[in-house]
Amino acid sequence: MDFFDFHHHKKNNLNGIYNIDFGTVPPDSPYSIGIHPKDIVVDSMKEQFSWLESNISENCLAIGECGLDSIVSIPQNIQEKVFQRQIIISNEVKKPLIIHCVRKFYEVISFKKKAEQAVIIHGFNKKQQIAEDLLKNNFYLSFGKAVLYHLSLQDIVRNTPLDRLFLETDNEDFNIEELYSKVSELKGISLEKLNEHIVENLDTIKNG
Repeated sequence: MDFFDFHHHKKNNLNGIYNIDFGTVPPDSPYSIGIHPKDIVVDSMKEQFSWLESNISENCLAIGECGLDSIVSIPQNIQEKVFQRQIIISNEVKKPLIIHCVRKFYEVISFKKKAEQAVIIHGFNKKQQIAEDLLKNNFYLSFGKAVLYHLSLQDIVRNTPLDRLFLETDNEDFNIEELYSKVSELKGISLEKLNEHIVENLDTIKNG
């Protein structure tokens, strides 16, 4: 069985969404494209957006990673400006948003009001309360390797509705089947059934 990898950085992994590095040429397989907060170059934002907008093709499944990060050195107001512009692009091209967020979840929730497409937090590994607030605001949550060993995160996965769930490897080197096995156990459903739900979720976000 092929297991869909919602967000990864491995060019040879064709069963998932490959997050292309800033400035590179998109592959002939499904990918996401965006300006990550850490990649923002204040003096070159026009060129950065030109790269982004000129590389959105049929194979582009999502805009991102984009979002807000309290750790990177880029000023908050610049991050917000770049994030907001990518929300507008997502609305225009009718593609979902993959969000990178570090300690800025409530700001991201407020920005979601501007988004017309599905919004997915990738690599979610925060507290139950944040998960509940995101789900209440119609976010999807994508979980990664941390689910294999964090008990509190396993509880969050148990409580996340199947129709709001994705699984990913991100840039970790492990077999995603391990993650599917753990989540199917946590959810008390078969691997096949879990895979079906994730494929349905993908169809839902692609079709707006």
